[in-house]
Amino acid sequence: MNFFKRLDSYEDYLQKNPFHKLLDIDLNEYGKVEKKLEHSSYRSVDPNLKEAFAPELDDLVRLHYLVTSRNVTTILEFGVGKSSIVFDNALNLNKERCSTFVENNLRRSNPFQCFSVDNNKEWIEVCKNTAKTSHINYHYSPCSVSTFNGRVCTYFENLPNICPDLIYLDGPDQFSPVGDVRGITTNHPDRLPMSADILAIEHFLLPGTLIVVDGRTANARFLKSNLQRSWSYYHDEVFDQHYFELTETPLGVYNKKQIDFCLGDDYYERIE
Repeated sequence: MNFFKRLDSYEDYLQKNPFHKLLDIDLNEYGKVEKKLEHSSYRSVDPNLKEAFAPELDDLVRLHYLVTSRNVTTILEFGVGKSSIVFDNALNLNKERCSTFVENNLRRSNPFQCFSVDNNKEWIEVCKNTAKTSHINYHYSPCSVSTFNGRVCTYFENLPNICPDLIYLDGPDQFSPVGDVRGITTNHPDRLPMSADILAIEHFLLPGTLIVVDGRTANARFLKSNLQRSWSYYHDEVFDQHYFELTETPLGVYNKKQIDFCLGDDYYERIE
């Protein structure tokens, strides 16, 4: 199931919304926007890696498009980085288009804000000092190994107390969580990240909420196996992203107003 219309042209979208300039990306050097970057087998599981991953425009264009096409108001982001800058830009566009309607008609207490959670204080400071963002709330939290229904996983120890309509899961990495459960941790190159924060807040989320998981297929399958409400799920294997949409009837008048404005009639067709 698809939760958004396919982009006809990534290049055209980026021309209309040139956020790549905020990332200092030269399109002539980068090449085709939709290309996938290839890395060594151990690059993503190297605990000594100190440099940030290079931006992948195909992923970032899709994230930007999701925020603008769904009229997203509040984002919860796990993992600070290039995506934070993209979210900031997309939320600013939404604010310019939609702020009057949202303020007068919807119950959104954190409109046009992104709350970005990370366990690395130094990286948060780097992002704060280098990224010119006005809609990002950087949130530091330690991260530890724990369990969900007896299954070993990880949790951030504290989260921002918000109600997001988009959640982006791209952190923590598997080497950051501290502690273990009976000797088991995610701190091994053959292990996998296994965040359970979304499961803990699932019953607070509103119908229409979208979760995007960047890669992390094992983590996405863990979520899929343990989410209890009526979620529609789609895995884009080409771009290696997972999507979960909470496809339930509206909770009440305010939730319905939000769905009507942000998602339109297509949403109701998806819940039939």
